[in-house]
Parts: sequence; C-alpha cells; structure tokens
Amino acid sequence: MGIYILRRLALIVPTLVGIMLLNFVIVQAAPGGPVEQLIAQMEGHGDSALARASGGGGSEVTTGSGGSRASRGIPDELLQEIRVMYGFDKPAHERFLKMLADYATFNFGDSFFRDRSVIELILDKMPVSISLGLWSTLIIYLVSIPLGIRKAVTDGSRFDVWTSSAIVVGYAIPGFLFAILLIVLFAGGNYFDWFPLRGLTSPNFDELPWYQKITDYFWHLALPVTANVIGGFATLTLLTKNSFLDEISKQYVVTARAKGLDERRVLYGHVFRNAMLIVIASLPGVLVSLFFTGSLLIEVIFSLDGLGLLGFEAALNRDYPVIFGTLYIFTLMGLVLKLISDITYMLVDPRIDFESREGA
Repeated sequence: MGIYILRRLALIVPTLVGIMLLNFVIVQAAPGGPVEQLIAQMEGHGDSALARASGGGGSEVTTGSGGSRASRGIPDELLQEIRVMYGFDKPAHERFLKMLADYATFNFGDSFFRDRSVIELILDKMPVSISLGLWSTLIIYLVSIPLGIRKAVTDGSRFDVWTSSAIVVGYAIPGFLFAILLIVLFAGGNYFDWFPLRGLTSPNFDELPWYQKITDYFWHLALPVTANVIGGFATLTLLTKNSFLDEISKQYVVTARAKGLDERRVLYGHVFRNAMLIVIASLPGVLVSLFFTGSLLIEVIFSLDGLGLLGFEAALNRDYPVIFGTLYIFTLMGLVLKLISDITYMLVDPRIDFESREGA
C-alpha cells in the first residue's frame, strides 16, 4: 500500500504540470489580456486609468497577450512599461517556467486588479464555499444513501416508483433555476419573505449571542443549500440503489439468508460494505463539484462571495494570477481527494490491492 501511495503522489506532479500547460496554451490564444484591458481603460478614462497603470503593484504573470489594436495612440514607452508591470516582456516559456517554480512553493503572486495576493483572496473566499459545499454534501449523503437502500429493498414498489419520479424531476431542474424559484417564493418575491436574499450572515452578526449566530448562519444557508442539493440526490440515490441490487443478488447473500441471519444483519453486515465501494469512489468528484464548480451560479444569485464567484470574475477580468492560482489549488485538491478515495477503498474492503493490480 505504501508503494502505491508513493507512486500516486509521484504522478501528481506531471498531472499538475500537464493541466497547467494545457490551460496556459489555451489562455495564450485568448484575446483581451490584462494589458489590452488596461490600455482600453486608459483610452476610455484618461488620467485615472493612467494613474492606475503607474501606481499598480507588480506581480508575476502567468500568461496573456501584449499590445494589439487597443494600443493605438499609446506611447511605446508607456506600453512597454505596462508589459513589464504585468511581466509580459518575457517570452511565454519563461513565464510558464517561472509560474511553475513559484507555484511549487505556493507563491501565487498578486491579483492584477484587486491589490491583494492570490492566496489572501482564496483564503478570504474559501469559508463561504466550504460552508455551501460541506452542508450540501452532508445533506446529499445523509438523504441519498438511506433512500437508495430503501429503494433497493422495496424495488418495484409504489415507494420506489414515486421516489424515482421525484428525484428525476429534481435532477432535471437546473440548480440556478430552482434558486430563482426559491427566491420568488420565500425570499421577498411575490409570495413569502421568510429567508434573507443575500449574504451568509446578517449585518449585525457580530453583535448577536452565540445561539442566535448559529440560527442566523443556517437561516442564510437554507435557500442556497437547498438549491445546491436539488440535483445531487438523483445520481447518488440511483447509484446506491443499483449497487445494493447488484450485491443482494449475489451468492454470499443467499448463503447468509440460508444460515438464518435476519434481513437487517444481512443488509448492513454483509451487503453494505461491498455496495458502498462505488459510492465512496464518487465522493471526490462530488466534493470538487459542490465546493468549487457547482456552486458558481448559486453564489452569484445569492450574492455569496465565495471561490466560484471569485473564479468567474477573474475569468471576466482576465486576472490570470487568480485564474491559474485557483486552477492549481482545485486540481491539486482533486488529485489528493482521488488518492484518499482509493485509500478508503482499501480500508472498507481489504481484499482490494491496488499494488498487485498495477503490477499485473
């Protein structure tokens, strides 16, 4: 097991480099880099933008383009100054190698447009995304796994049919559309005004006693989490159900029943451990999706200042240090979670041996 973990850890490095290189090349070809955007601001806003150009803090640049048609009328000296400020005076391969060297020590530089370091921005936004993703994941698993087991045990019954219909309908509704529906119904739309429309806490949160802080926190989370989990039940519930159905039909279950074991012990003492393997395998993807990608529109709709909104705004503004810094962290976390998933596989079922499988 130790050799397998070391191999997987060693593979993380080339995987990270490959993903960063692919995205670096793609962004290189995209028009409208930070230099062009700043030049456009200078031409449109005059002295204020010029002052911003001369007063902005330097930072390492990951990628981008130089001057273009937007640089017409800009003195060559000023244009070169802007390129140096953003680091675009160096060739692309030098910028990429410097980026890799800096990222190896988790030095992500400074945002082009926020006057803050990338790591500070990520740490500042992470609690919001963790709150949304953590509670969404917890609710999805607490509901889907027992529901999937019940559906497997009562396969073909009325309960199985109507619950399948309900979760498929929920899966078909986009999360952002359901979020808008919740706002209209329960957040001061045309019907009820029961929940807050924006933010994770109330303006007077610091003044509240501890028990009211807890209530206020969950009060604000109620609608965003509900909108975030609505589409997550279907996949995990049906995955759990099908996994249990597959295990229940196997010979060892028939043998256990023939020995006189009660159904509950057969189900949770024998079937559960084997059926949960495929559910465990899906956990890293669920976590990454809910924490970083699935909550993007939810954060925008409910004005939650998290990582999803940060990445979205960075892409619009061509804030490359933020784009590549968040990409690096998300990719690294995804790879580590996948490794943790494989280790959990072996803990749940010691019969699994990844080392012998790789050597075969």
